Amino acid sequence: MIAALLALIPLLQSPLAAPADAPAIARAYVPERVYDTQRKTFTDFESMLADLVRADVVFVGEQHDDPNTHALEVAMLEGFLRRHAEVTVGLEMFERDVQEAVDQYLHGASSEQEFLARSRPWPGYATDYRSIVELAKAHHLPLIATNLPRSIASDVSRNGMASIDALGDRRLAARDLQCATSGDYYTRFIDQMAGHAPSGDAGSAEAHAKNDRFYLAQCVKDETMAESVAEAFRNSHDPRATIVHFNGAFHTEYGEGAAERTRRRLPGRRVALISMIPVEDLDTLAPGSDSMNQADYLVFTVSRRP
Repeated sequence: MIAALLALIPLLQSPLAAPADAPAIARAYVPERVYDTQRKTFTDFESMLADLVRADVVFVGEQHDDPNTHALEVAMLEGFLRRHAEVTVGLEMFERDVQEAVDQYLHGASSEQEFLARSRPWPGYATDYRSIVELAKAHHLPLIATNLPRSIASDVSRNGMASIDALGDRRLAARDLQCATSGDYYTRFIDQMAGHAPSGDAGSAEAHAKNDRFYLAQCVKDETMAESVAEAFRNSHDPRATIVHFNGAFHTEYGEGAAERTRRRLPGRRVALISMIPVEDLDTLAPGSDSMNQADYLVFTVSRRP
């Protein structure tokens, strides 16, 4: 997600029986290992899903450009459907103002070409997220475009929170914004930004102010995704409802960002976290102590990132 924010500046397991009109999805083995951080032991993919199906919200934090990660994400949704969960899919990769385009495509009221022309899909949509959207379409799952429109995020990164105050339509950004420039999440974000700064610039007053504005843009994104997820849960009217949300890992790791902001909106509800982690070697994994707080489950797969 940090890379995406910077751009603002200049299996699969057993196949699931699908409706007759469902698109064909190639089945292939995807190597993975799952670590349960609560029990501090390796477990298996299906045991993880059997646990997560009881959660109210599941955040799946990913590295955006790994093919094995995206294959496993589809497998997760299929696993939820095998267990007859009432699933709503949320995607960081679509922004609130394209929800109508998403709904029309899922309901068959527009072609895929029309949908893509109206929805501003990410560059890797065809290989990374199309399978999720098509699965939702085939199984009539609600799919919510949860993110803040990038034009608004860009304005915040340049001008701060005054950009939100000036919005004519607050339906595009979260209403309740708690974005103090302090705390662990803020510190992690600033540390990440410092790693991208030119040598000698990271400590300047100008760089500090700029990074604070970038953090505010990140925070408004988190708040908007959290509000979208919480509203989808409340609107489900089904005690078995599970919102499965896909986003960049930084947004939800360590229970921070969008995860913390969702818990604030859904007190007493179970918000579970997955971190998808591409690695070079599955056989030598030894999660460290810091990883125990990263997510409820760490899903490692062999990296196929370019």
